[in-house]
Amino acid sequence: MLDDFFFRAVLAGVGVALVAGPLGCFVIWRRMAYFGDTMAHSALLGIALSLALEWPLLLCVFAIAAVISLLLTGLQRRGTLSTDSLLGILSHSTLAIGLVLLAFMTTVRVDLLGYLFGDILAVSRLDLAMIWVGGALVLAGLAMLWRPLLAATVNEELAAAEGLSPGRARLVFMLLMALVIAIAMKIIGILLITALLIIPAATARRFAATPEMMACLAAGFGALAAVGGLYLSLGFDTPSGPSIVVAALGLFVLALIPLPSFRRSEETATGLEHRS
Repeated sequence: MLDDFFFRAVLAGVGVALVAGPLGCFVIWRRMAYFGDTMAHSALLGIALSLALEWPLLLCVFAIAAVISLLLTGLQRRGTLSTDSLLGILSHSTLAIGLVLLAFMTTVRVDLLGYLFGDILAVSRLDLAMIWVGGALVLAGLAMLWRPLLAATVNEELAAAEGLSPGRARLVFMLLMALVIAIAMKIIGILLITALLIIPAATARRFAATPEMMACLAAGFGALAAVGGLYLSLGFDTPSGPSIVVAALGLFVLALIPLPSFRRSEETATGLEHRS
């Protein structure tokens, strides 16, 4: 059955969505959408590094994203520029450097559109193994970080007073984000990764009564968008990565339909944002 390219694509999309959903909840709660874009754009520099050194692509993309995370943390501590300014500099700089390096590699054939918008239909068995094993590691790490990260999201000073090490939790969360971007890059593409993080989580917020419920619903909506987007791509012959994002957007629009019975649940799920 794994010889069926479409079935492999479905497994890959669901695997990425199950991980991206819970992480996307923290991205929304902590207002880190621009950080997600920065990490995704830095992946192109990792691709260029992988091609230049002939190193594994996943390792190089993760390494560059991790370096960007550490660099951002260090620059934030210096306090010379605001966080959004730093993210803007790092995001566009890494993207531009990656494009320039790829332009110099005249002897290397690069499918730039595949990297930018994903090529989920070309997923191999090895890719599937990396997605599900890497995703399991990310979810395990997030489960261990859940309490300190959630506490720091509500009130970082209180979390520090309780000895929960919010700074370390934030840094590990950034590294988990780097790993997710590395494994999701081939599925959804560099330019669309942040959409898969944010849109399902935003959809789940409409129906969740607790943070844990929101994380589970975000994973479910992401998986539904992945499957629906692939069938949309198959039926209308549209690009797979953008089709998945369009499906996620469709679910989000449907979630905007007024449902009074979920009003209190929505207020509970968004409480973290108002307090952070």
